[in-house]
Amino acid sequence: MGKLCPSEVFNKVKPYLLMVSLQFGTAGLYIISMATLNRGMSRCVLIVYRNAVAALVISPFALVLERKIRPKMTFSIFLQIMALGFLEPILDQNFAYLGMTYTSASFTSAIMNAVPSVTFVMAVIFRIDRVKIREIPGLVKIVGTIVTFAGALVMTLYKGPIINMIRSRNHASSGTADDPSDKHWVTGTIFILIGCCAWSAFYILQSITIKKYPAELSLSSLICLMGAVQSAAVALVAERHPAAWAVGWDSRLLAPVYTGVISSGVTYYVQGLVMKTRGPVFVTAFNPLCMIIVAALGTIILAEKLYLGSIIGGIVIAFGLYSVVLKGWQKCRIRPRMGKLDQP
Repeated sequence: MGKLCPSEVFNKVKPYLLMVSLQFGTAGLYIISMATLNRGMSRCVLIVYRNAVAALVISPFALVLERKIRPKMTFSIFLQIMALGFLEPILDQNFAYLGMTYTSASFTSAIMNAVPSVTFVMAVIFRIDRVKIREIPGLVKIVGTIVTFAGALVMTLYKGPIINMIRSRNHASSGTADDPSDKHWVTGTIFILIGCCAWSAFYILQSITIKKYPAELSLSSLICLMGAVQSAAVALVAERHPAAWAVGWDSRLLAPVYTGVISSGVTYYVQGLVMKTRGPVFVTAFNPLCMIIVAALGTIILAEKLYLGSIIGGIVIAFGLYSVVLKGWQKCRIRPRMGKLDQP
């Protein structure tokens, strides 16, 4: 066999490098967003600014770089972009932020690892993915999905003792009764799971839309724009006081800029780029790395309490996740025109 040239090697590892880098960027989203919400910034306003910044940053690049390849906008594609803007910026971000305020950043990032399993279930329901239950890969994916949801259930119903780490040792004790988030732990988990389902639906619809509108930057900027417009309508109803919209030279400015540029704009673009060749399930395969990063940074920077139940549940979710992903993503390719999955 001939040796691969450097460019061929890079093309093979490029999707992995992009997704690993994306997890570090996403980890920063959880930490910065949690810190900002703890300081009183409205989550509705944060979502508006986040998507508006993303649209402003990406749009110039989309206009210049994709002016020759941008396909014609149709009413069908416009409706899909509107739906994408509703699923991720409105449903996912709102419920994820709300659930995060009731639990913690590390807990939220761990629960979000259920996204691949939910994505797999939705892909089967909408016939984007096919599962042969009489074959081992199909059985493994089904069992992995069940295990993933079991891990989420463990994290919801069992907290266990606090695991002291670094700076959190000075802020945590063996008791948990005085923690305000304990009173809303289950409620917060439900909100996070709603956001998780919305995110999964976003992946499915994005994988379909990118085939009809193969201009990643343009699609990303349009999603952010629609998300900003729709979230602004929600925020204007929820936050009627002008003070809620104020920003300063602190986390109120850092959070919208960081989340808008990195976590919305860049994320949508990288996801669309990788999804064209690897599919939606592969994109979600790297989420456990984000969970580990957030758990470490959350205890150091935010002095969050890390519970034994969260660790056990996170490990179970990660195990179920890779049972779904590693047995499934290499077998599947999305057919550009039909939206189905082919065997290579």
